[in-house]
Order: sequence, then C-alpha cells, then structure tokens
Amino acid sequence: MSVYDTELTALDGTPGVLNDQDGKVTLLVNVASKCGLTPQYTQLEELQERYSDRGFTVVGVPCNQFMEQEPGSPEEIATFCSATYGVTFPLTEKVEVNGDGRHPLYVELTAVADEDDGSVGDIRWNFEKFLIGRDGKVLARFNPTVVPDDPKVTGAIEAAL
Repeated sequence: MSVYDTELTALDGTPGVLNDQDGKVTLLVNVASKCGLTPQYTQLEELQERYSDRGFTVVGVPCNQFMEQEPGSPEEIATFCSATYGVTFPLTEKVEVNGDGRHPLYVELTAVADEDDGSVGDIRWNFEKFLIGRDGKVLARFNPTVVPDDPKVTGAIEAAL
C-alpha cells in the first residue's frame, strides 16, 4: 500500500493532502508549535526550498499528544508556522500518532525501524521524521533529535530523488 493513498485532510480543511504528494519524495514530520524541537521548522523549510524543484516536499503533521505542545486551532497553527518560520510546505489536520486513536497513517509508519537504533512502534516525541519514496513506500525513519539537515537525512533525500 502507498502512504499517499491514506486519507488525510490539510490544515485548511482541503481533503487529500497526501494524495497530492503522490510521485514526490516526502519527509513526513509530526510537528508541534510549543516544543523544544520546534526550531527544526527552520531546517524543514530549508529542505523544502532546496529540494522542491526536484520533486520533494515536507509535510508537517501537527500532533498534541506530547505534553500538549500543539494546542492551537488550525488557524493558530498556520499563522504561527507562517509568521515565525516562513513555512510554505503543506500542514495536515491535527492527528494522534500513538494510542487507540492513532491515525491510520501512523499505523503504517510506526512499523518501520529507526535508522539509528532500530526502534519500531510508538512515536517517541514531536519531530519524528519519515522519508517516503515516490512510490509511497517508507524509506527511512529518523528519531526526533536528528535534525532535518543532518547528513543522514539529506543523504537519504538525495538518494531517493
């Protein structure tokens, strides 16, 4: 199954945000506005700018499951990301990434092993990253503390492009 077939709505309510990425290389990241890792938005936007003309996009997936660090409404999240970090990449509706209410996207993603320690299962914190190939298959998983411009991430992106 392709990740791009998963139904997910954009932050502004537009359906099919993942369908729109079909055929691209995508870095899916569960994001939060009030987290110590929130400054990673800067590097995520830099990746978007650097690789978008080669068929790449970042997709931010807001989640409020980690110490309620994404409490805002869709409008508040969009304004924060745009005004504070100049985010131009797509953001999805807020979802649950763990537990009984886990979104179907994360059921598939959490089965993939982390690049560093081989961990599978629950998302550990905000800003966990998943690289998706043009065919919608998960290529890599990076733990939240691996910054978006780490050579492991950029190397995997370049190899997928």
